[in-house]
Amino acid sequence: MFENLSDRLQDIFYNLRRRGKLSEEDVNAAMKDIRLALLEADVQYGVVRDFVARVKERAVGEEVSKALNPGQQVVKIVHEELTETLGEPVPLDLHGPKPRSIMLVGLQGSGKTTTAGKLARSLRSQGERVLLVAADPYRPAAVEQLKTLGEELSVAVYSELDSSPPEIAEGAQHRAERGGFSVMIMDTAGRSQVDESLMSELAAIQKRVQPTETLLVVDAMIGQEAVNVAQGFKDSVPLTGLVMTKMDGDARGGAAISIRSVTGIPIKFLGTGESLKELETYNPSRLSSRILGMGDVIGLIERAEDAVDEEKARQQTERMLSGEFTLEDFAQQLKQLRKMGPIGKIMDMLPGQMGAMAQQISPQDAEKRLKTTEAIIHSMTPEERRNPKVLNASRRRRIADGSGTRVYDVNQLVKQYREAKKLFERLRKSGMGNLSQLFG
Repeated sequence: MFENLSDRLQDIFYNLRRRGKLSEEDVNAAMKDIRLALLEADVQYGVVRDFVARVKERAVGEEVSKALNPGQQVVKIVHEELTETLGEPVPLDLHGPKPRSIMLVGLQGSGKTTTAGKLARSLRSQGERVLLVAADPYRPAAVEQLKTLGEELSVAVYSELDSSPPEIAEGAQHRAERGGFSVMIMDTAGRSQVDESLMSELAAIQKRVQPTETLLVVDAMIGQEAVNVAQGFKDSVPLTGLVMTKMDGDARGGAAISIRSVTGIPIKFLGTGESLKELETYNPSRLSSRILGMGDVIGLIERAEDAVDEEKARQQTERMLSGEFTLEDFAQQLKQLRKMGPIGKIMDMLPGQMGAMAQQISPQDAEKRLKTTEAIIHSMTPEERRNPKVLNASRRRRIADGSGTRVYDVNQLVKQYREAKKLFERLRKSGMGNLSQLFG
């Protein structure tokens, strides 16, 4: 997400931080580079102009000139102004009598059906009883896709044959009321472009069921056209929020920066991958940090909480600090790391020096190393995983052959394991072995 823009901005910030004092000429040069970087990232011209003007006004004032670290102060200003441009976070509205209805609208191919599944998963995890509604009878594939997602999530799906979308929506509402569902999510039909018949149909659905939320699903990869699409829907349908999909595939990312400022419609969710887990609640400050290459610690924690078994994590921590850490524990940690998502996305969320170090490693190399480590551990016998001391030369050759790696790779893994075990031993001796300090 935002790879090219983040790289450009970090280069600009690095040059600023190298200078002890900043002259107005230094600030002007940096603002020119930031302006160009944003325009190349497909941010709308008017948004770029206003953003740069606000940053420049603050950057040449006393706020920067009197700062101990002027370059770092400019970075702080850019972060604050970018967060302002991205808009205030607006949570999903789930107030009112049940069932509350959420209508997803958008063009064909924007990702409405997948988003419906992701949203259903998220709301169910919050204790809601969700009904998915296949309100796109024109595309049998869309209905079947929604049913498949429903089966995967164990979420009920409502559909009707030979009925119009407004009739389907009304029938679904009756089913939700009778069935005790708290939320229904309607996956509506799309078109290749905004047209009158589409808008009339959506207006008819809204009249029948009066949804609590009407969310426009927009493909971020279409760049500035996403802003035009949002404006077109807004002119005809009362929208309450936006869902930006395919954020993981857009190296430019400018639409996400422009769209709130231009349309005034709040972004509520970001789709960051194909997995049903990859739907993020929109947070401007965190997104701003990621755009500027500062990482996203909160997002990283949320991924970990979603993927990691808390009881297993507790047991592993106890084993580590008691000196019983084995390669089986190491394999379990790798398994939990993989549950958090693609390694490239995790690296993208690392902050500070860890993020800078991660940027020196390509996601492909990191993924390859992870697979190599897993292959080596899986080629060991249970005894070898539990007691690596038995790994003599012949065993290491056998493991390398079995995992399709080199003896050197096996030796490196064993070395890393031993260093980690020494670290845990030092922590234990320093008093951190008292787990009450960690778990209360």
